[in-house]
Amino acid sequence: MTTNYTQQLSTIRPHTWKIAFIFAFLALLVDGADLMLLSYSLNSIKADFGLSSVQAGMLGSFTLAGMAVGGIFGGWACDRFGRVRTVVISILLFSFLTCGLGFTQTFWEFGILRFIASLGLGSLYIASNTLMAEYVPTKNRTTVLGTLQAGWTVGYIVATLLAGWIIPDHGWRMLFYVAIIPVIIAVLMHILVPEPAAWQQSRLQRNIKSEQNSENISAIKLIFQDKRNRNMFILWALTAGFLQFGYYGVNNWMPSYLETELGMKFKEMTAYMVGTYTAMILGKVLAGLMADKLGRRLTYAFGAIGTAIFLPLIVFYHSPANILYLLITFGFLYGIPYGVNATYMTESFPTEIRGTAIGGAYNVGRLGAALAPATIGYLASGGSIGLGFVVMGAAYLICGVIPALFIKEKQFDPQKT
Repeated sequence: MTTNYTQQLSTIRPHTWKIAFIFAFLALLVDGADLMLLSYSLNSIKADFGLSSVQAGMLGSFTLAGMAVGGIFGGWACDRFGRVRTVVISILLFSFLTCGLGFTQTFWEFGILRFIASLGLGSLYIASNTLMAEYVPTKNRTTVLGTLQAGWTVGYIVATLLAGWIIPDHGWRMLFYVAIIPVIIAVLMHILVPEPAAWQQSRLQRNIKSEQNSENISAIKLIFQDKRNRNMFILWALTAGFLQFGYYGVNNWMPSYLETELGMKFKEMTAYMVGTYTAMILGKVLAGLMADKLGRRLTYAFGAIGTAIFLPLIVFYHSPANILYLLITFGFLYGIPYGVNATYMTESFPTEIRGTAIGGAYNVGRLGAALAPATIGYLASGGSIGLGFVVMGAAYLICGVIPALFIKEKQFDPQKT
C-alpha cells in the first residue's frame, strides 16, 4: 500500500492544480445552479402543490438541513477517502436525485428527495474547497479560491437563464430534469484529477502508523482534545451559522420578493438577478485579491458588515429607479465573505483534521441556518418578506464581528502536512 501511494504522488505535475481548478470550478458551478433551481421554481411549486408560505419556506429548510448533514459527512469522507473521490460521489448523488424531483407529486415527496439530494450539495462545497486549498500555492491561494467561489455564482446565473427560458414555456419540472448533465463532469474528474499531495502524504503516514500498530487517533478526537483546534471549531461554527442564516435566507426568497412585493414580471426578475449575481462574481474575485494583499480577516469583516448595513437599504429605500443599482451593490458586497471564507477556514486547521474540521464547523452552522428560509416564510405570512431580510442583516453583522475579534488568519499552510 505504501508503494501505491508513493507512485500516485509522483503523477502530480506542477500545473496539475490548474486542471483540478477547472473541475472544481465546474463542480461548484453545478452546485450553485442546482441550489438555485428551487428558488426559481418555488412559486410554481407552491401553486402546483397548493403550499402555504411556511411550507414553501420549509422546502428551502429541507435543502439546508440536507446540505448540513452532507457537509459534515463530506468533510469526514475527505479525510478518510480523499478530496477528489468525495467530489465525484457528491456530484453523482445530487445530479441523479435532483433530476428525480421532476417526477414528484406531493410536498413530502419533494421535501424528502430534496433533503437526500442536498447531502451531495453540502458535501461538494467542502470537498472542492479543501481540494483546491491543498493544490494552490500559498502566495495566491485566496485569489484562486475567491475565483473558485465565483463558480458557484456563475451557477446561479446559469440557473437564472435556464429558469427564464424553461419555466414560462415548459414548467418547473423540466428545469430539474436537466440536472442529470453534471454526471459527465464527475466521470471525467475521476479519470483526470489525482488527490493533492498533502492528503496523499498524510494518508501515507497514517498507513505506516497502522502497519506499525501505532495509535491512530480519529480526526474528531484530535479536534476536541486540542484546545486550539476546539476553539477554532466553535468560532467557525458560530461564524458559519450566522453567515449562512443570512445568505440562504436572502438567496432563497429574493426572487419571490422581487416578484411579489416589487411587482416584477418573471423574465424581468431573472434579468435583475443576473445583474446581482454578476456583481457577486466580481465581489468574490476582488475579495480574493484583496485578501491576499490586505488580509483574510479584514476582507471578510468588510464584506459581512457591509452586507448587514445594505440589506435594510434595499427594504426601506428601494424605488423603480434605484432597485437595479441597489441589487448590484448588494450582490457585490454579499459575495465578499464567500470569496474569502474557504481560504480563511482551511488555514485555521492542520491537514490531518482539515476536512473533518471544516466540514463539521461549516455544517453545524448550516444546521442552524436551515431555519432561515422557513423563518422568512413565517414572517412573510404575517408581514412581508422584506421584514425577514432585516433579520438576515442582523445575522450578517454578527458573522462579521466574530472573526474580526477572535479568528487569526494563516494559522496553517494547507500545502504542508
